[in-house]
Amino acid sequence: MNLKSFRVYAKYKSLLIGSLIIGTIVACKELVPDPPADDQILDGPVDGLSGEQKIKFLRGDVAFNDDIFTQETGLGPLFVANSCGTCHAGDGKGHPFTTLTRFGQNDANAGNTFLHFGGPQLQNRAIPGFQPEQIPVGATFSNFTPPANTGLGFLEAVPDAILFALADENDANGDGISGRINWISVPPYCLIRPGTIIKNGKYIGRFGKKAAVYDLLQQTANAYNQDMGISSSYEYFNTYDGQEVDPEVANQTVLDVVFYLQTLKAPIQRDQSNPEVQAGKHIFITINCAKCHIPQLQTGDFPIAALANKTFFPYSDFLLHDMGPALDDGYTEGSALTSEWRTPPLWGLGLSKNSQGGHYFLLHDGRAKSIEEAILLHGGEAQSSKTAFQQLSPTDKGKIIKFLESL
Repeated sequence: MNLKSFRVYAKYKSLLIGSLIIGTIVACKELVPDPPADDQILDGPVDGLSGEQKIKFLRGDVAFNDDIFTQETGLGPLFVANSCGTCHAGDGKGHPFTTLTRFGQNDANAGNTFLHFGGPQLQNRAIPGFQPEQIPVGATFSNFTPPANTGLGFLEAVPDAILFALADENDANGDGISGRINWISVPPYCLIRPGTIIKNGKYIGRFGKKAAVYDLLQQTANAYNQDMGISSSYEYFNTYDGQEVDPEVANQTVLDVVFYLQTLKAPIQRDQSNPEVQAGKHIFITINCAKCHIPQLQTGDFPIAALANKTFFPYSDFLLHDMGPALDDGYTEGSALTSEWRTPPLWGLGLSKNSQGGHYFLLHDGRAKSIEEAILLHGGEAQSSKTAFQQLSPTDKGKIIKFLESL
């Protein structure tokens, strides 16, 4: 082969290899689906995190979703699940297979008298050699479906003064809605926020079905201890025998998970410009659903700058409301009555089915299999709004549902 022929061959070979590489890339791109849009998923960090914070977020993500505990790494002896992600797939709502049972208290003034039987969390699984818990005779109980995790940091960053101002315990404005605060005791490890309002030594609860948890550190420490039987320095006593034990999860891991939960992004509404969605929102407000499911709240100063002084749209006031006899389970936490439940945020509602096996399981225990069924189970302070919904035309009901599914 002469020099000219060799150069032609080399050029041809180079072009051929280049074409094969490009073809392979194109083929792979066609085989691998595009990632879902941000408004179609619940996980992912808030905007504005620093590089160091993003690393901390990823550490918390791994600890939350990938750490699977075993007997050798501290699981149990009694537990409900062996990882955080078991109950919060994709950071979304749980389903009937991951529903928790809480037991013990039916009197808002007496406290839980069944703590020595393992309350308030029923640990229905056990490692070999131990027996799972059973609900003690005489104890009341309720089933709690795990909530979605997204946007929790925004709630933590809302000043006490805002929640306090939203409360109307004695219905002073006469609108039939008397949202109130669950005043709770807090464990000593909680970091009390600046501007905290204290009433008779009690603090404002804002997390959990009954708003009986002060902050995400308490929520996380409780979950490690009560859901997985994992002790930390934040929970000094083993839930099985009450004896002090060595921590089984590092403080840094707990704090990483707390930071992960604080900095998960808020759900992004979809189809906002759709005329039916806009009409549904107007009807939602007109029939006073927004009296409790308040569309917009504001955060205050907060150590995480990405969460400070931000407007967000949870569709909740995070207060306790009497929901009537249909939702009275005879169980309570803190100072809440048995028929009182914290207003659940509606953001992310339309994505709930993604983590619930393609079906809705709504309300505190998942009993409602559709959005309309959840509305029709409302009572108490929500009775007038439910009645107004029932009187709507099928078309207008459909618009409200379409709006709620866009959240």
